Amino acid sequence: MLQIQNLKSEIEGKEILKGVNLHLEKGKIYALMGPNGSGKSTLANVIMGNSKYKVSFGKIILDKKEITKLSPDKRAKKGIFMSFQNPKEIQGVTINNLIKRAYSELNRKGSVFKAKERINNSLKKLHLDKSFSERYVNEGFSGGEKKKSEILQLLALDPKLVILDETDSGLDIDALRTVATEVNKFLNKEKTILIISHYKRIFDFIKPDKVIIMINGKIVLEGKGDLIDKLEEKGYSWIEKG
Repeated sequence: MLQIQNLKSEIEGKEILKGVNLHLEKGKIYALMGPNGSGKSTLANVIMGNSKYKVSFGKIILDKKEITKLSPDKRAKKGIFMSFQNPKEIQGVTINNLIKRAYSELNRKGSVFKAKERINNSLKKLHLDKSFSERYVNEGFSGGEKKKSEILQLLALDPKLVILDETDSGLDIDALRTVATEVNKFLNKEKTILIISHYKRIFDFIKPDKVIIMINGKIVLEGKGDLIDKLEEKGYSWIEKG
């Protein structure tokens, strides 16, 4: 699904990613963890094509085609979706209208009726009232509501490469369980999910096929799910010392 080759990136002249190599396969869930400031969210933004981050070296390859220089909208049309760590408010635009417009752009043959059907089905899956989608995007939302809005967009738009940046933050245990259940159901052999998190609790519900540790702008360790338990016990210092 995704190959990242020796990727280096900077923002405002400061290098954040220092030669990242990553290989994500179809049909699998990956956990990306690391200390604050290690470059996790930067990597997510670079994969999505955020112009604030300059790629100084390396390649991003999606389905065997290089996308390093593509704009975010073109990457979205190729099936990449990112749930933001701090979603922004969009005044005057309802969630309904946002998803319908996005669905239309991503599916040229998609009808408004089909988009509406997908929104309603996704609301039911997340146990959200229809009125939720009639609110302006993130305006006056709690942290948990913002994350539910992101997952609603994910389910309705049906991308193939999903990046969830700290989706678990702001969710109470019931909401986390609901979101995790739908993320697990969303996965199939043609999709890939990358979950960025500081905490173990989301991985009690979503079991990653591989855990990836990033420190100081580099991937320093990869392992199975039990690596998360080791991090809970020992923190990151044992990796840094090793």
